[in-house]
Amino acid sequence: MTEQIHDIGRRRAWVIWLVALSVYVLAVFHRSSLGVAGLLAADRFDIDATMLSFFTVLQLVVYAGMQVPVGVLLDRFGSRAMLLSGLVLMTGAQLAFAFVESFPAAVAARAVVGAGDAMIFVSVIRLVASWFLVRQAPLVTQLTGQVGQVGAILAAAPLSWALVTLGWTRAFALASSLGVVLMVAVVLVVKNSPYARGGPTTIKLRQLARQVQTVWGNPGTKLGMWTHFTSQFSMTVFAMLWGFPFLVSAQGLSESTASTLLMLMTVWVIISGLVLSWLVSHRPYYRSWIVLGVVFMMIVPWTAVLLRDTPSPLWLLVVLVCLTATGGPASMVGFDLARSFVPVESSGRANGLVNIGGFSASLLTMALVGVVLDLREPGGMGAYDLDDYRAAMSVQYVFWALGIVQVLRYRRRGIAHLHRVHPGAVESMRRGEPFVHPGFSDREGV
Repeated sequence: MTEQIHDIGRRRAWVIWLVALSVYVLAVFHRSSLGVAGLLAADRFDIDATMLSFFTVLQLVVYAGMQVPVGVLLDRFGSRAMLLSGLVLMTGAQLAFAFVESFPAAVAARAVVGAGDAMIFVSVIRLVASWFLVRQAPLVTQLTGQVGQVGAILAAAPLSWALVTLGWTRAFALASSLGVVLMVAVVLVVKNSPYARGGPTTIKLRQLARQVQTVWGNPGTKLGMWTHFTSQFSMTVFAMLWGFPFLVSAQGLSESTASTLLMLMTVWVIISGLVLSWLVSHRPYYRSWIVLGVVFMMIVPWTAVLLRDTPSPLWLLVVLVCLTATGGPASMVGFDLARSFVPVESSGRANGLVNIGGFSASLLTMALVGVVLDLREPGGMGAYDLDDYRAAMSVQYVFWALGIVQVLRYRRRGIAHLHRVHPGAVESMRRGEPFVHPGFSDREGV
């Protein structure tokens, strides 16, 4: 049996998590930095709005596409190595972005930022699974998502100041230097596990393929992925791309009011995340139903807003923004679900697969909203009106419907799987007791 050499869920665990969380904050900051520098980027690289949006889409494509290989590497080398690798990639790419002057070179730099970013979140979640007690994990997972997003938003103000004061090159070069500081912190503080373990083990390709198949074949992994898929995309699409123009062009709000509502989303993420973490930790058997309840609460105000042929009152838009923001914390439940079905040593692959869900749905929704808008009104951003946005934002229902069906499907399969492979696990969760996966066995099946 592996020897435990450090306490779980105590001071050392929190220090390690804080360092890893700082890396995640920096990753989200790098990911979203063009939100502050968008107009300057358009001028610097002489590009239009479509080409500018390509930066964001490309980063998300790279991020989602890297999740499976990152998960495999994470299970082999551990969180510490992956955090360092991600920091090296992001730091180098952001430094290059500070100096490049051509659009193709800038695109390449942002793609590498996306590759480094892809290594961070799942590495932090694996540390949470390794270093915290089962009852602590849902809260720490929610805090990871919340603080990461809030920290990035707060960090945007200094970058905006730096761009005005220092200029493009020095501002982004300074931002990249933060990665060097965190590399030192990761080397000095972060440890992969509270247990004594040897170095990375060599895994043959056939064995690796079989292990990935086992993780993906587990209905709990798919339940986590579809949970992430169904709950996350609406918030991501709204916050990263279409929310601001929807509020201004379709709903007639001023830019300052629309910005305030987007900031309100951040506040609501914190409040709803704390409530959801408590519910999930105390009602593990009902986690899927809790998420579906959140999704239905998102659908109701969207339906009320999109059915109106006139702009919605401000109070309804506030409700819409808040309930849409709840999808962010709800998507974190997908990782907690996967943890119940997959042991820690395979959590990297499982979390990578779960993480694909929401980002894939977000990419597809972003693209389809743009396609519908262009089909209805070829005149460009300035020509879109309320009816155009009502039609375009309705594509969300396709993804909600698909996700709800799949969550219900894999919830049923997941419960049957636990009854078959881990007798007593379901009854334990019904009583509000967490289930700790003992490790894969030959009975797991795929």
